[in-house]
Amino acid sequence: MTTNAEFASSPKTPHQQPRPAFTGPDLCRLDATEVVSLLKRREVSPAELLDAAFTRLRAVEPAINATPILCEDRARAAAQKLDFSAADHPGWLAGLPIAIKDLTAVAGVRTTFGTRGLADFVPEASDPLVERLEARGGVVVGKTNTPEFGAGGNTFNDVFGPTLNPWDTRLNAGGSSGGAAASLAAGEVWLSHGSDHGGSLRTPAAFCGIVGLRPSPGRAGGGSDAIGFMIEGAQGPMARTVRDCALFLDSMAGYEPRFPISYPAPDTSFQDAVERADPRLKIAFTTDLNGFSPVDAEVETHLRGVMTALEREGATVEETCPALPNLERTYHVLRGEMWATMGRRLPDAIRRHFKPTLEENMAFGEALTMADIADAQLDRTILYRNMLRLFDRFDVLALPTVGCLPHPQEEEWVREVGGRHLTGYMDWLRFAFLATVTGLPAISVPAGIGPRGLPVGLQLIGKLRGEAALLAAARVVEISAGGPLGPIDPVVRQG
Repeated sequence: MTTNAEFASSPKTPHQQPRPAFTGPDLCRLDATEVVSLLKRREVSPAELLDAAFTRLRAVEPAINATPILCEDRARAAAQKLDFSAADHPGWLAGLPIAIKDLTAVAGVRTTFGTRGLADFVPEASDPLVERLEARGGVVVGKTNTPEFGAGGNTFNDVFGPTLNPWDTRLNAGGSSGGAAASLAAGEVWLSHGSDHGGSLRTPAAFCGIVGLRPSPGRAGGGSDAIGFMIEGAQGPMARTVRDCALFLDSMAGYEPRFPISYPAPDTSFQDAVERADPRLKIAFTTDLNGFSPVDAEVETHLRGVMTALEREGATVEETCPALPNLERTYHVLRGEMWATMGRRLPDAIRRHFKPTLEENMAFGEALTMADIADAQLDRTILYRNMLRLFDRFDVLALPTVGCLPHPQEEEWVREVGGRHLTGYMDWLRFAFLATVTGLPAISVPAGIGPRGLPVGLQLIGKLRGEAALLAAARVVEISAGGPLGPIDPVVRQG
């Protein structure tokens, strides 16, 4: 088997450009796996890491607004009371500072969901996933910014304002985990939690040059503790490297009875799978999902160069895509069902503050018929089986994470991609729909620096519950594309 070391000096993709500088604390420059190793050997303390993290947060937050809620006293107290009973677990974080998306409760910490109706809400109990991460040695330093109730591919809200892209602060950092992605790219923390329905782990990862993994349903907790049986929303890890993403998934994975769709972690850790990455992948590659999703020429050209680099490493690449009947309709019905369920018991005191696009989402869901929902369930099964047939021949389906590079932050959503005028709020995010509808794991991995000095993300979709193989494939892409990319100092530019 070909090992990482044997192709670590591989030719790199075209369009590589110099990366922005990083002037933060030296500890913040290190990968999470390196820092955890130092923690385990007692060569650095959690207190020293908290010092580094809060120093960096204070330095860069004015430029990017990624982590507007900090809980320094709580973090320092937690670090002093670390329970080492789980220290032999493969996901043990040993006192590593982490951030949690502001859609997920952390006990005693302001949790706003990005909406004015909950601007001062402080939960008494943490989400079960947060409990697990803290039990496995994670130290929560704060909450990352999100659009209102996580709706949209651009992170802004009426409580904290917009999050800006560290690669160019005029640009969209992606959403809804935009705060998490920007925080990682700027070196504020080493690992950051996110969630995904319509690409919310993947789009910000692509725009900010980091790794975002949407796991299989139930792998890392549920999409919401209020609607535990729905599988379209997923919690997941974000990191600056594929290895770090695997470490964070090891921390998240496992059976949790409060998440009814959860199941036990695998016997072999995801980190071990990444170390066995083999470049001889069989890759199905599509630039537009059979014309379903438009793509800008600069993104397509760059990703074709990535495929060429992967072929040089030993991969087999074939341009193909399964039939995707009714994918758009199916996705929107499932999304509408989620919003209708989420809004069903929300008090008017919260809902009356919603931005127009969020209220439109809920109204669409509330107008669905039983026939709409039945058709969506039937069609998603057809789509899933079509993907199974693809995986008879290929290890992964490779495609753009998003069809464009980041647009200006003040554009709520992108209205033109690949020369096609888009009329729907979610049209520019169509590359995200397939994994969500079929329940398959998907990862966005940096595929080098592309036009205008901005990162480009490549999305890989893998087999159901096949996160180990998917992470290994992502590691091959990371190496071939010359990554990882960060952390960086925010590139501050005015209008």
